[in-house]
Amino acid sequence: MKSVKLTIMAMAMAMFWGLLTLVPGAMAAEVSVAKLHAVMSDAPAQGFWQIRADELHEWIKQERTDFVVVDVRPNPAEFAAGHIPGAIQIPVQGILSPESLAKLPKDKKLILICVTGQTQNLPVVPLRALGYDAYTMSFGYSAWIHDYHGAHTMQQAIENAAPGKFPLFK
Repeated sequence: MKSVKLTIMAMAMAMFWGLLTLVPGAMAAEVSVAKLHAVMSDAPAQGFWQIRADELHEWIKQERTDFVVVDVRPNPAEFAAGHIPGAIQIPVQGILSPESLAKLPKDKKLILICVTGQTQNLPVVPLRALGYDAYTMSFGYSAWIHDYHGAHTMQQAIENAAPGKFPLFK
């Protein structure tokens, strides 16, 4: 479990640095490196801002109103083909635009969802640095729907890696 969290943290940090180039100029002053560092430093204590699919399902069944599901899959056709009840769709590549940010409430949890749980991690840190209460759902739609195509993609990656017996250094 610790190695999974460290892997997630490393991925988040790598994505974070890539996302710095996407932060619009008007927001550059608001999102400083110090602020981003503070957000990242808090990640382990906050469980890396993840929730499980069963937690989200319970929230929906309870008709809670303190969260918004944001489907960040890059292709709007995927959203049109099916999505989590009540979700809104903002493709990941545009989520930090002023127009998209205006659609996101700062007084509710934002639950970001993608296919396998990787893409949804890209905007979490900048959104949190901008004052949003952003989270991701672990493993995305692959954890929400049995036999979702993203789960097959992850399984194939695991199967392809295992025969390679790639080294680990201790």
